[in-house]
Amino acid sequence: MKRVMIKDIKLGENNKVAGFVENIRNKKSMCFIVIKDISNKLQLTIEKEKHPEMEELLNQITVDSVIEAEGLIVKSEYVKLNNMEMYPDKIEILSIAEPSPIVAPKGEETNIDLRLDYRWIDLRTDKNTLMFKTQSYFVNKCREFLIDRDFIEIHSPKLIGAESESGAGVFKVDYFDRNAYLAQSPQFYKQMAMASGFERIFESGPVFRAEKFASRKHATEFTGFDLEFSYIESYKDVMKMEEEMLEYALKAVKEKYGDEIKKVYDIDVVVPTLPFPVMDLHDVYDELEKRYGYKVDESEKGDLTTEGERLVKKLSMDMFNHEFLFITGYSKETRAFYHMRDENGVPCGYDLIWKGCEITTGAQREHRYEILKAQAKEKGLDEDVKFYLDFFKYGCPPHGGFGIGVDRITMILFDLGIKDAMFIFRGPDRLNP
Repeated sequence: MKRVMIKDIKLGENNKVAGFVENIRNKKSMCFIVIKDISNKLQLTIEKEKHPEMEELLNQITVDSVIEAEGLIVKSEYVKLNNMEMYPDKIEILSIAEPSPIVAPKGEETNIDLRLDYRWIDLRTDKNTLMFKTQSYFVNKCREFLIDRDFIEIHSPKLIGAESESGAGVFKVDYFDRNAYLAQSPQFYKQMAMASGFERIFESGPVFRAEKFASRKHATEFTGFDLEFSYIESYKDVMKMEEEMLEYALKAVKEKYGDEIKKVYDIDVVVPTLPFPVMDLHDVYDELEKRYGYKVDESEKGDLTTEGERLVKKLSMDMFNHEFLFITGYSKETRAFYHMRDENGVPCGYDLIWKGCEITTGAQREHRYEILKAQAKEKGLDEDVKFYLDFFKYGCPPHGGFGIGVDRITMILFDLGIKDAMFIFRGPDRLNP
């Protein structure tokens, strides 16, 4: 008999299921086992008098063991779990589990770093399963949105021959007889695709940041979701593309998983209204001071401070009743050299803040070779990025794009720290498992 997922079992028929043991109550005359697979859970009910041959096997089964069972599925009003149960004629132990090293006393939560040491066990929880199902669905819906709009998915290299974007924050690796670096982002190759005439591309893949930090939102390796597209008129076209994609994906998430997320996490998935509100950075600081007494020195007003970013959550709700806020008007000193600048020297780009956390930097790129070369030289990078500058010597359309951190999106959606929101976290002090 072929194993079926628990969600696909048929009442009144014999089925074969397999999964982890979530709970076992081994009594004198009866044994009740709850098993779960990725799709659902099922209670197995064993009447020992009818199956004396199972006695020894049942005594070996522990929580988290993996078992396989065959038997009749019957409806039962006495079983709270989906009102059904299996009466197995056969049980096989596929793997015996030792006692879990991350079980905390009742009512307490195990330390996150201990749970990360045994992440493969920690991931078995209903909460984590739901989170990664949701993450997968969210990314798939973003991909669907873009493919429907004629975007091409690319896969750029993560080993590069020069330090990308700036001289800081890159990992150096030995590459045969020379140095190579792990890419901070696919930015340069996204733009190369514009010079290749691809016009609309996106990519989902790992990015690396060699930065020491102590925050709930940073990691040294994470998954980015990036896109770039040509023939834009301004960075506002980029903002429009992003807000429509996020609205599309979050609406789909709410429809498929909203009720379950509410039940398991007590969180409401909010589908954002369009268009997203937009504010200039200077206006943001004016409102933060006027409304909440938050002041910063003039020298800091070219970028959004960490505390200012946190307060934007309240500001956006108070002013617009919206979880998202686009912020424009950052100084050229705080933006990358490849951002186009307007006639006043202000970068043509934005950050997107969601619930007080930056999830995106987006911009129109400078596609004119001489201007781009001058801006790179201004930042002292003209020699470091010569290979990138060459992309623009032979014709390139106006273009722009943005990148979203998939793990940060997950973190914000489920109101967690980044360590909980990643499949496996990487930080300055963690390279295992």
